[in-house]
Amino acid sequence: MYRQGKGKTPRRHGPKKATNTDKDPVGVCCRIRPLGAEDEECCVEMISSSTIQLHAPDGLKANRNGEFKETQYSFKKVFGIKTTQMELFEEVAKPLIEDLIHCKNGLLFTYGVTGSGKTFTMTGSPGEGGLLPRSLDMVFNSIGPFQAKRYVFKPDEKNGMEVQNQVDALLERQKRDSQPTPVLKTPSSRHRPDPEFADMISSEEACKSENVDEDCCYSVFVSYIEIYNNYIYDLLEDAPYDPIRPKPPQSKILREDQNHNMYVAGCTEVEVKSTEEAFEVFWKGQKKRRIANTELNRESSRSHSVFTIKLAQAPLDADGDHILQDKSQVNVSQLCLVDLAGSERTSRTRAEGSRLREAGNINQSLMTLRTCMEVLRENQMYGTNKMVPYRDSKITHLFKNYFDGEGKVRMIVCVNPKADDYEETILVMRFAEMTQEVEVARPVDRPICFLAAGRRHRNQAFRDELSRRLDDRGGPTYSVDDPVLLNQLIESLPVLPPCELVDPADDQTLPRLIEVLETRLRIRQMMTEQFNKTANTLKSMLQQFDGQLSAKDTFLHDQQSKLGEKDKVIVSQRTEIERLEKKSKTLEYKIDILQKTTDVYEQDKRSLQQELETREQRLLRELSEKKRMEQRMQGMVTDARHKWEKECERRVNAKQLEMQNKLWVKDEKLKQLKAIVTESSSNSGGGCAAERPERPSRERDRNVPQKRSASPSPIPTALPVHPMHRRSHSAGGEKWVDHKPACNLDLDTVMQPIIPNAIKVSTPNEKALSKCNMYVLRHQELASDGEIETKLIKGNVFKTRAGGQAVQFTDIETLRQECAAGPSRKRRSGSGEGPVQPEDVENRPPVAGTSSSYSHQKRRKP
Repeated sequence: MYRQGKGKTPRRHGPKKATNTDKDPVGVCCRIRPLGAEDEECCVEMISSSTIQLHAPDGLKANRNGEFKETQYSFKKVFGIKTTQMELFEEVAKPLIEDLIHCKNGLLFTYGVTGSGKTFTMTGSPGEGGLLPRSLDMVFNSIGPFQAKRYVFKPDEKNGMEVQNQVDALLERQKRDSQPTPVLKTPSSRHRPDPEFADMISSEEACKSENVDEDCCYSVFVSYIEIYNNYIYDLLEDAPYDPIRPKPPQSKILREDQNHNMYVAGCTEVEVKSTEEAFEVFWKGQKKRRIANTELNRESSRSHSVFTIKLAQAPLDADGDHILQDKSQVNVSQLCLVDLAGSERTSRTRAEGSRLREAGNINQSLMTLRTCMEVLRENQMYGTNKMVPYRDSKITHLFKNYFDGEGKVRMIVCVNPKADDYEETILVMRFAEMTQEVEVARPVDRPICFLAAGRRHRNQAFRDELSRRLDDRGGPTYSVDDPVLLNQLIESLPVLPPCELVDPADDQTLPRLIEVLETRLRIRQMMTEQFNKTANTLKSMLQQFDGQLSAKDTFLHDQQSKLGEKDKVIVSQRTEIERLEKKSKTLEYKIDILQKTTDVYEQDKRSLQQELETREQRLLRELSEKKRMEQRMQGMVTDARHKWEKECERRVNAKQLEMQNKLWVKDEKLKQLKAIVTESSSNSGGGCAAERPERPSRERDRNVPQKRSASPSPIPTALPVHPMHRRSHSAGGEKWVDHKPACNLDLDTVMQPIIPNAIKVSTPNEKALSKCNMYVLRHQELASDGEIETKLIKGNVFKTRAGGQAVQFTDIETLRQECAAGPSRKRRSGSGEGPVQPEDVENRPPVAGTSSSYSHQKRRKP
């Protein structure tokens, strides 16, 4: 039976985005910062308002054999070293603020080598506000009169915005005000602005957008995050502080909303109502940002910071009185101001430990940004469809929607013209030039509603007219032409009689009329007199009041002059207070920086201490291992020495046994020779044989082989002759070092080398050599005939340059002992019975003496 497979749940698609075939390239501008010192070598030159030229430093050009040539790079706009912050804002950031107010997104980020002025361009300094404070000031200057009350717009925690009615917003405000830590409030008009921020932007530099839709209500929300070691942290998060066990900040994650836009989940969004309040929130997050001191920058940013300005706007209803309660009509646009951390080489910054890891993560994220730009350019130029690696880094993953057509993208390349940054500046220029070739889809206009325009103006005009009419009805008004007053005045006069004349002879009507008119004239005169009297009285009163008023005016003038003096004092004191507040804030900022630097140094100190302890432990282990190795080697050396001593002793015993065998053979031969000589002598004359001494027995020598001579002493046939001997050259008045090795055998000969004033040593040493100027070495060796011969090797002792002693050998004397009766011994021509004469009288031992044996001494040339 066929079983149907389980199908997948289809993905719920969000609302389809508006497509636009028009594309704009990424706007890249270049800003050159001034040199730190005038004598520094500059490698960047501004050719025109859109072109710069790089030339290699002299030292680098010499090392590369002139390989580097002058290269030029073109940008949308180049800002020189004299460019002000206001000029940079007018050219780069102001169009993005205009788009923000007109419901379009924007991305502005600074890029460059460490120490090239990125943070100064984005934030600025007192007196020179950067792009961020000027952007906030322009936003609030434009939408200030049209802002909604606080908490009318409320974030829905899903990158969207909800609209609350007036009652819910009022309850929300009361709820937030009752909390222990209320949210920031908009400063009132009587609240003095922050002196540090007031110095950043002057009143003459204030900007305002003129094309603001007056039929909408606006609210501004700001957020501030940093990307540190490829982790996202919220700088505005108020985490509870535990002094005993402080917890590290928790990282945030990226999510996708229903429109497939990326946002930071759980990020704090603060609603602000003024520029000062927004900058205060920014400064609160800036204090938490990670900075450190390196070899190239004293306050180097160790993370990428993203300050987001989110503008929520919704139209008014048809009456122009309240916000339209329709979530679909709420439009949210945002501008991201990104301060990228600078690329750096660890060989120049000499980073170690955590600084080295931070530099690696910064360079890795910037390399991912470069790779994404290269893939986008390749897809657009060659029509390929390669996947862009946005997810390899948090910074590219967060802003991938902008490169897909969700807003304008602008980049400011900051350049440090000093020669030390030349190679890194070339890489930055290549990346910036390549980025200009990437095109981003132009965002389409998104209309809010189709209600009639001018609703707010008509509603305001209606309110003004209504209030005017209510004011008119509230108080009595008097006018000269009022008919009621005229009727009252006429009724107070006498009534006129009938004035009709019927008969020309009527003489009553006219007198009555004349009488009534005269009465009215008298009444009018009386009223005129009364009026004049009253007017005079009033005039006198007015004059009196005028005098009193002039006196009071004089008094008020005096008081005003005093008040003016007081105001001047107050103004001076207020200026002094503002200066002190500014100084206090500057000192607080420096204290925060120093505290942060101190914390970094403490962390480095702890890491170095841990590393030192680890190395000490490793050193102790190595020392213990070395000791064990030394003990092991000593044991091996001792074993080897014992082994070789036994081997040497065995070889010496074998050699002695061999020599004893040879001596025994010679003794046997000598015995036979003696027998022959004795027999021949007895035949020639028996009397002489009785007088010759017998040769001593060699039994004693056989028992003690080490003390007998190497050859047997011959038996003389006649008395020895003792001629006069010449003293040897070694017996002079010099000081001698007599070197006799311990291994030499003692020969039982009568004639021995005797050297006066000699220091006898078995091993030569520097101390003995320094006291003498001559040296002699007694060396024994076995001759070819089996006899032992002694060589006296003589030399001169002299000092060396290093302070030591050296010997230069000059002569060799050879001493040999021979048997006179042996057939192999050389004899002089003559009778064999005569006495045997020495062959060389001059080569006797150094000291003359007599001997009962016939000794033959021969000198050999060295």
